[in-house]
Amino acid sequence: MLKKITRRTVIYTLLLLCALLLPFYAQLTDDGYLLSMASRMLIYALAAMSLDLLIGYGGMVSFGHAAYVGIGAYTVGILSFHVLEGSPLAFLPGDWQGTESALISLPLAMLTAGLGALIFGALSLRTRGIHFIMITLAFAQMLYYLFISLYRYGGEDGLSMNGRNLLPGLDLYNDLHFYLLCLTCLLIYGGLVKRVLNSRFGQVIRGGKQNEAKLQALGFATYRYQLLAFVIAGMGAGLAGGLLANQSEFVSPDLLSWHLSGVLMVMVILGGLGTLVGPVIGAILYLLMEETLASYTEHWQLILGPLLLLVVLFSRKGIYGVLAGKEAEDG
Repeated sequence: MLKKITRRTVIYTLLLLCALLLPFYAQLTDDGYLLSMASRMLIYALAAMSLDLLIGYGGMVSFGHAAYVGIGAYTVGILSFHVLEGSPLAFLPGDWQGTESALISLPLAMLTAGLGALIFGALSLRTRGIHFIMITLAFAQMLYYLFISLYRYGGEDGLSMNGRNLLPGLDLYNDLHFYLLCLTCLLIYGGLVKRVLNSRFGQVIRGGKQNEAKLQALGFATYRYQLLAFVIAGMGAGLAGGLLANQSEFVSPDLLSWHLSGVLMVMVILGGLGTLVGPVIGAILYLLMEETLASYTEHWQLILGPLLLLVVLFSRKGIYGVLAGKEAEDG
């Protein structure tokens, strides 16, 4: 017997079909910019999904998530810079002169961002409420000003890369190949997050959002669970940063600023807090509005503001909640 087709299944299927058919449409219309724009949407969706793991599922309102995006981007940018300059990385032992291999730079972007999340999370999670929000913001702003002062790596002007990374079997200069890489990364990370959330670990994270004291009374060390969630979210944001650096072939301190953290938060709220696909919808909608409305007026946020207000007032699960109805409650 065929399983009942749910609204959630329809949404997931339509999104996947659109993602798979987009390259064919771009080829038919000979619109190369469409794929570049879609790649950017996928990258931001990846970063927003990682933030939703903290805010939507864990109740940890981090306002410094851009820090991990920036760490990932600068990891890729600095490795490329040393290859171009032919100089060793001063802060590492040995004579390693960086790399342009995506097989090394992207995993390293995830590791460095995960390490940053481990350090910042270990300190931030000792606070709660407004103090937690402010300390995560403070760490991100500290990194922002640190990279502004690193004149060797471009300082305030940012750092241009020699080109995109190299990946066996793919030509990342080809917009279609790069789009497929971004889509694959988003699907793998989304699958990982779903698996994590359906595990005992995910139940503890969700439970901590509802009643952390009760979980602790039952013997769960919630701090360790939340810290690991912080690291997983940081690694996802680091991967997004590495992909973003590859797409633009440029990294700048703006990738660590509070503004990007705010944009990611808006994407999550707009799409649907505590839902797997909500941040993807939020990222697509936000960037579509930015792209289309900005061509008419530079004050396009005047339209975004009321829309965000309506979503917050009338749909607890964002746009995804409107589309999926009661099924959105299951994430």
